[in-house]
Amino acid sequence: MKTTPSEVLTTLSTIRDYIRWGASRFTEAEVSFGHGTATALDEAAALVLHTVRQPYNLANAYLECVLTLTERQAVIDMIDRRINERIPAAYLTHEAIFAGLSFYVDERVLVPRSPIAELIEQRFSPWVDEDQVVRILDLCTGSGCIAIACAYAFSGADVDAVDLSADALAVAKLNVAKHELEDAVTLYQSDLFKELPDVRYDIIVSNPPYVCLEEWEQLPAEFRAEPDMGFKGGDSGLDIVLRILVDADRYLTEQGILIVEVGSSAETLQNAFPDVPFYWLDFERGGDGVFLLTAEQVSQYNELFLAAL
Repeated sequence: MKTTPSEVLTTLSTIRDYIRWGASRFTEAEVSFGHGTATALDEAAALVLHTVRQPYNLANAYLECVLTLTERQAVIDMIDRRINERIPAAYLTHEAIFAGLSFYVDERVLVPRSPIAELIEQRFSPWVDEDQVVRILDLCTGSGCIAIACAYAFSGADVDAVDLSADALAVAKLNVAKHELEDAVTLYQSDLFKELPDVRYDIIVSNPPYVCLEEWEQLPAEFRAEPDMGFKGGDSGLDIVLRILVDADRYLTEQGILIVEVGSSAETLQNAFPDVPFYWLDFERGGDGVFLLTAEQVSQYNELFLAAL
């Protein structure tokens, strides 16, 4: 017999109770994850802790704290919204954690979740000398999470962040202000490189749209709740990626690197350019489909990339 809301309110009492209950509800409802959490239990913990205004790393002992009736009802309402609206949890909390940093998010941007966060935390070692990094470019910045995380990791560098969407840039502006990085991060509304100044970058990093049309049409509701221009990469998934590969040659310093996430289109890209030595990066915390090319390699294969456009 299904438990009624009133029974939940009166029989469950602790934070742990509601995390367990929320996870069971998510599993029963076949909720999809992948926006910062990978399991029903992690998603429930994130939503319950946010709702009762506790940190994500709350000490285990405090999970036995008893919630007030008002808090319990707020948690029930939040769990119900997650199931009924089928939108990412971050849109309900208006917060996402990326590279250990908190970002404001809403339906105008993709929820930050790229494995590139791990590279930034490592300061792109061993691929660059962090003391020599002067300028960084983040293409398709969305919420600004990659650009802002780079500004923290390379405190002496200037970071330019680009997006075509005015809505996304409005969110990125909020996050730049939130982190008080207006002097370090410059936002550009631009179709990739088009509106950028004539400068070269030590690091160009991008998490562009890379989902092919067929895959997009099969994505769960939670992903389709995000802005589609952040996903759609054309029939092959590589329309934007190819343009980046072609134009990056004119914007990289001699010792610069290009890092691009192509996710599920990694095999398509490698098959399209079997002779290009894409270096596919590994991640300790999971994730794949991110390649690295040096400036020399980008230049060497420029004509090949251009011919594919």
